[in-house]
Amino acid sequence: MNNVFVIGVGLIGGSFALDIKKQNSECHIFGIDKNESHLDEAIGLGVIDEKSSFEELDKADLVIIAIPVDATLDVLPKVLDKINDNTIVFDVGSTKEDICLKVKNHPKRRNFLAAHPIAGTEFSGPKAALEGLYKNKTNIICEVEETAFKLQEKALKLFSELGMRIRYMNPKAHDKHIAYVSHLSHISSFMLGKTVIEKEKNERDIFDMAGSGFESTVRLAKSSPAMWTPIFKQNKTNVIETLDEYISNLKHFKQLMEDGDFEAVYNEMETTNHIKDILNGIQ
Repeated sequence: MNNVFVIGVGLIGGSFALDIKKQNSECHIFGIDKNESHLDEAIGLGVIDEKSSFEELDKADLVIIAIPVDATLDVLPKVLDKINDNTIVFDVGSTKEDICLKVKNHPKRRNFLAAHPIAGTEFSGPKAALEGLYKNKTNIICEVEETAFKLQEKALKLFSELGMRIRYMNPKAHDKHIAYVSHLSHISSFMLGKTVIEKEKNERDIFDMAGSGFESTVRLAKSSPAMWTPIFKQNKTNVIETLDEYISNLKHFKQLMEDGDFEAVYNEMETTNHIKDILNGIQ
């Protein structure tokens, strides 16, 4: 795969570009992005080799679509219209059902692999791109049976070279599970940040008193609203369900506090400590 096109040269797309270039120095990375300054910055940082356009996609061996999920719905069919029969295309979206449905009947559906690498930081743009971002990270593949075998082999070989673990799911299950382990986390972080900002009008107090616990919990609130609003929109039903359960748990904890039942408070936290074992298993 010597001609790689990255659509969206920010954190996710840029990190793929850096790692692919490290694996294959002969590879030429083309960048496509609606933000011209991002393209210039990506070239200056060595993330991509040159700017390109949709009209040149016919020479691509691989196309990576790393843009917000609402934009992916519009861009993916256009990409499939332009590529040649031997090109493999994958996206990196945090929702999968709507994206898979969008191209279900496209003549080149066989060229598309629906993927979701569980990796990232709270930062965005080309300067956020990192070598090794995907090492030991899970990559969820949906509807692998819809992708031509020889083409999926190319993508899976790349993921393996980058050190990724592969999990297979159907799109509906993916969107339901990811609402719990990713989307809810971001909402919690955004709303914690909002609560503190509204309460502490003097920002200096926040900075003086904020410890590592607060910083790590609110870290995700620095994430891009332009990326996350479309995710919440596409996964609205699942996200609302997770919020209902989360709010119910918060109300229950509040009630225990109001009742002065701190033995129950202790037991709630001790039971939840099991999350350590789960996360250690993931690592």
